[in-house]
Amino acid sequence: MTVTIALNSDCLNRLDLTPAQSVIEKWLQTGVITDQEQQLRFEFADPRDPDDPRELSEIPEVRLWFVRLDARYPWLPYLLDWEAGELARYTAMLVPHQFSKTDGIQYNPEALELFVMNKVFVVMDWLRQQGVNRRTKIKFMTQILGYELEDAFFELVEST
Repeated sequence: MTVTIALNSDCLNRLDLTPAQSVIEKWLQTGVITDQEQQLRFEFADPRDPDDPRELSEIPEVRLWFVRLDARYPWLPYLLDWEAGELARYTAMLVPHQFSKTDGIQYNPEALELFVMNKVFVVMDWLRQQGVNRRTKIKFMTQILGYELEDAFFELVEST
């Protein structure tokens, strides 16, 4: 079941994580957090002036809110609704990029590589703490962002 977290200008400007915390903390308390994989979406009450041509990920207040959210829940990408584009949007909030009318979003390659590898390590450790091994899901997450990880990589990480 997809869960949508509604964000408005007030919570974004005050860096108030309450809308996300109320959902995530409930899942954490019930112990079913890993069962919520790929179910989380964000909905924005448009914080832009109608004449503002920027994408949401180009608005500093929006990006800063997501930086704070990521600092609190660094494993959150695992819960996002990847098929609805939430992983790509979340990544755009945290990774430098450019928009192209013909090619869409173009991430800074080095920054994206660091982001992806950081999230792989964080999510793997977090899932291990939850007693769950979902290597296939992590591989799919990286594929969405353009990376292919071999089983040997996972075996190396899991051996430490």
